[in-house]
Amino acid sequence: MADAVAAIDCGSNSTRALIVDGYGQALAREMNITRLSEGVDASGLLLREAMGRTFDVLLNYRRACDDARVSKGLLVATSAVRDATNGSMFLDTARDIVGFEARILRGDEEAAYSYAGATDDLDPVVTPTMIVDIGGGSTELAVELDGVLVSYSMQLGCVRVTERALGRGVVTRASDEATRSMIERELDRAFAAEPAFHDVVANVRLVGLAGTVATLAQLDANVTVYDRDVVHHRTLSRSSVQHWRDLLARETPDERLGHPGMVLGREDVLPAGLYVLDAVMGRFNVDQLLSSENDILDGITSSLARA
Repeated sequence: MADAVAAIDCGSNSTRALIVDGYGQALAREMNITRLSEGVDASGLLLREAMGRTFDVLLNYRRACDDARVSKGLLVATSAVRDATNGSMFLDTARDIVGFEARILRGDEEAAYSYAGATDDLDPVVTPTMIVDIGGGSTELAVELDGVLVSYSMQLGCVRVTERALGRGVVTRASDEATRSMIERELDRAFAAEPAFHDVVANVRLVGLAGTVATLAQLDANVTVYDRDVVHHRTLSRSSVQHWRDLLARETPDERLGHPGMVLGREDVLPAGLYVLDAVMGRFNVDQLLSSENDILDGITSSLARA
């Protein structure tokens, strides 16, 4: 039997791990809000406190990997570490903690792993499948056309949009307008950089990944305790996206925590993620998306198992 493998994703808002056995079965899926990107957009640096929170979680993940006798693993860092001038220092320490390879992913690499993970268990359809992966610092769009993956990484993560435009509290008219403008500019850049995106407008199956979409799925389902079977492959309408965006925008972060399904640590940044999600759905003229709990971690572990 093949040995267990592990993937760790040091994202801008959360740090997550997946350990898979030799049969491809998940032994552990873990997620912790660490907000690694705190202050990066303004200072260009990973803050010591944010790195400390992440290192503490990585120590726990290392113990889980040792318990599972993981033989091979990969830790990846994405937007926050890509953007920080001290990102290499963070990565060196992270590598020492987990004891296996660690590297910063380019936006196209992040999109490729995410696309592979999210689409592996989907039923085939005639129309192209596009993923929208809303992270803390960036949002990846990726679609396979004629056997080629077309992708673009937008500087539109839920933490970045919150810090730069929307704010953490009740949304004002000015912050609403600034947020919409910021998102539309980035979507314009994406369509200019990848003209093929025009070819799938109103003709694409949209699959949403990561914390914004997962939390929306829980809110939509009105479930207090996370249930993967409820969230994974749940169909979400654009009207639901807009409903929750507008409702949460009128509330304070503490008030948002009162909704069944809200995840502690996302209450201040979820509205920004929903602004991004709604704008993507609008630009591609789709009324529904499919939530996927399979993502970059699944893409990485599959790649490690094949290597």
